[in-house]
Amino acid sequence: MEATNSLLLVLFAPLTAACLIAFFCRQRPQAAIALSLSAAGVIFIASLMATLQFTRLGDLSASMEWLRLGDFVVNMGLFLDNTAATMLMMVSFVGLLIHVFSVGYMRGDAATARFFGGLSIFMFSMLGIVLADNLVMLFVFWELVGFSSYMLIGHYIAKDEAAQASKKAFIVNRVGDLGFLLGIVFAYWHFGTTELTELAALIELNPALINGTIAALLMCGFIGKSAQFPLHVWLPDAMAGPTPVSALIHAATMVAAGVYFLIRIVCLFPVELLPSIAWLGTGVALYAGFCAFAQSDIKRILAYSTLSQLGYMAAVFGLGYPGLALFHLITHAFFKALLFLGAGSVIHGCHHEQNIFKMGGLFRKMPMTSGTFLIGLLALCGVYGLSGFYSKDAILIAAGLHSNLIFFLLVLGALLTAGYMGRLFWIAFLGRPNSAAAENAHESGPAMLLPLIILALLSIAGGWLNLWPLGLGEIIQDDQARLHASVAYDAMHKKVVIAGSVACLVGLLLALLFYRMGAQKDRLQTLAAPVYAFLESRLWFDELYDFYVQKVQQRVALLLSFLDVSILKGLCMRGSAGLVALVSLLLRMLHTGNLHNYVAWFLAGVLLLSAFVFACA
Repeated sequence: MEATNSLLLVLFAPLTAACLIAFFCRQRPQAAIALSLSAAGVIFIASLMATLQFTRLGDLSASMEWLRLGDFVVNMGLFLDNTAATMLMMVSFVGLLIHVFSVGYMRGDAATARFFGGLSIFMFSMLGIVLADNLVMLFVFWELVGFSSYMLIGHYIAKDEAAQASKKAFIVNRVGDLGFLLGIVFAYWHFGTTELTELAALIELNPALINGTIAALLMCGFIGKSAQFPLHVWLPDAMAGPTPVSALIHAATMVAAGVYFLIRIVCLFPVELLPSIAWLGTGVALYAGFCAFAQSDIKRILAYSTLSQLGYMAAVFGLGYPGLALFHLITHAFFKALLFLGAGSVIHGCHHEQNIFKMGGLFRKMPMTSGTFLIGLLALCGVYGLSGFYSKDAILIAAGLHSNLIFFLLVLGALLTAGYMGRLFWIAFLGRPNSAAAENAHESGPAMLLPLIILALLSIAGGWLNLWPLGLGEIIQDDQARLHASVAYDAMHKKVVIAGSVACLVGLLLALLFYRMGAQKDRLQTLAAPVYAFLESRLWFDELYDFYVQKVQQRVALLLSFLDVSILKGLCMRGSAGLVALVSLLLRMLHTGNLHNYVAWFLAGVLLLSAFVFACA
């Protein structure tokens, strides 16, 4: 019972805070901040308690019947196993740090209460995904995450960019979620259950039950939420929201939820489908790396970096190592949250300037922000000893053991990562200030710096925790053991360390030599305008979707509307109704109330009946 109470507290603390903010604190920003921040603290403490109970008691679960339709029963259940506990600790801790950062970042915002209410709703939704014990419940929270993301991305409602970005994120994700929903329906039809533990048990007993169509449909949810081809277009535009939103939703938790979901249902995937996932992730990693070179907005550069790292996670999952995908998900949450919050500190210190070519010289103006940002950058690039090195190099080793081409492409992706992140750092933080905003930049306050320092420490030490305190990360250790057991591991490890280090060093140095410190203009745009324009086009995905919506979908919609109004409503419904009305009118004309008319009709009927009888005779 104690264990159940901890899980319920984890889930309902943020929901309670969100309801209280919505009903009583809409005009009381300080009260809203206190409620949301307190809920985040309660979530972390309750998560820690639940995890400690898990280490003593084993898997924790709580379930109650929610819906019954004949034999179809949907339970609202919570389930905490090793993988869920690992994810739970990361989400609750990083979420708490982002709440603390938001206190300083959102100071003075006119809609502070709405923002913190949205954060609490998001935490409730995300934690529901982590703890859900069946596909139906997971889908409910999946959609709630989509709603809260829509609300937070569109926080600046007066800006058309934010409104368009929130709608785009919401609609694109619904496309993927349609496939997800169909997958749930087919899973119940095929297996007779949507409970995650029951699905795993059934497949363990009879592997022939694995169905590629069900796995592919469920994977659509991952493609939408984790912004993979071809539904990747929403993530860069989602940077229109406040920076803490970018850190929480688009770096540490929401986009990672798709990868976590794949790990939860890994038993459903046939071996034949995994290579396509590996190639999908590899393609996204390269695509995003190239696109980042044509961005000048500091948050958009980090958004493409997120796309690229999600590609690495998908690639290693497709190579058959879900534990390594989870490992990179955890370390990525640390250093990418650090980078986004560092970008938020820069934007705040530069009076909301986001163009890196209008920054410059920030290391002298904002030393603490710059130093922690550099740590996150080096962790992202996979510098030896930092957290990103351990998780990314494990991915490269797995790639090298299975596919030379995927290995080469992912190393190229690492080179691109060092290149565009070096470009960002040399231009924005070194050299001289390029604008009044950079000249007058100031260091952030303690509420914003404390999360940066903690995340910087985790970005350094996160990869060292191979034993994972509290007994977590079992799936990670299992996959690491599988790697070490390979005969070619030692040779591949040396190859990866050399290749990864060279890619990182070459990428950073080339960016320094080409772009130079504190540059005011993009040299790539100046010296190779066609190349820059091609990268800036992002392969024209947005234009293709606009064309499809306006020229194809809209015209099909108009045709269907015409058929609906003219044929269905007009001819079929109103036409039949009109025919009945006409017959009724004619019949009503026979009822005049005049006895002579009735006698005449009676005689006419007798004559007609007599004629008919004689004709038949």
